[in-house]
Amino acid sequence: MNLAANTVLITGGASGIGFALAERFVKAGSTVIVCGRRADKLQEAEQKLPGLITRVCDVGVAAERVALLAWVRSEYPMVNVLVNNAGIQNRVQLATDTEAWETRQQEITINVDAPIHLSILFINHLREQPNPAIINVTSGLAFAPAAFAPIYSATKAALHSFTLSLRHQLKDTQIKVLEIVPPAVNTDLGGPGLHNFGVPVDAFADSIMERLGAGEIEVGYGTSERNRRASRNELDDIFQQMNNR
Repeated sequence: MNLAANTVLITGGASGIGFALAERFVKAGSTVIVCGRRADKLQEAEQKLPGLITRVCDVGVAAERVALLAWVRSEYPMVNVLVNNAGIQNRVQLATDTEAWETRQQEITINVDAPIHLSILFINHLREQPNPAIINVTSGLAFAPAAFAPIYSATKAALHSFTLSLRHQLKDTQIKVLEIVPPAVNTDLGGPGLHNFGVPVDAFADSIMERLGAGEIEVGYGTSERNRRASRNELDDIFQQMNNR
């Protein structure tokens, strides 16, 4: 993938992995748009990264996803890269969970409905652009789930599966379908302080972008690189080790 001279749209790009990717696309010479639910977080991102374009959008709402495409086609029709990065992670003990289903459903909506819907919505637009790509951000937990985050792990497995099918269906088009497979990264995913044990976000993003630039279509880092390449027996062992601590 050529990292320069693109117009990139990143969902959930105001912080964490999304913002780290935005920084590197800008450094490589691309124009970057990030969208998110919170205007204050988007303003902070603009201050940190001059030239960044922002858009308030809740990708958990289908109508706002449709409106996002309409806005792109009107205001930034040169968008040729869609990065489905927005995601939420909740730690849930299913047997004792008292949250309303709507709360749990939001995790599925943000992590599965939104990237699938946006990918479908943007296909025809991307067909019209040079060097088009869809990049889905999944997780090492798509391959070996963390039992403490059962819904999140399941949603990322679903998005990995969808990415494989989407790539196959678009193989005769110019649209590249790429997948970023993060391990635990030191961000605020799930809440502040929960991922302090994770790898540094800058080291992760540097490695990922270098490998995407070299032409790889599915890239992990550290434990997620191990997971995505593991055999079924190895994944069973990884699952047991991770969940029996």
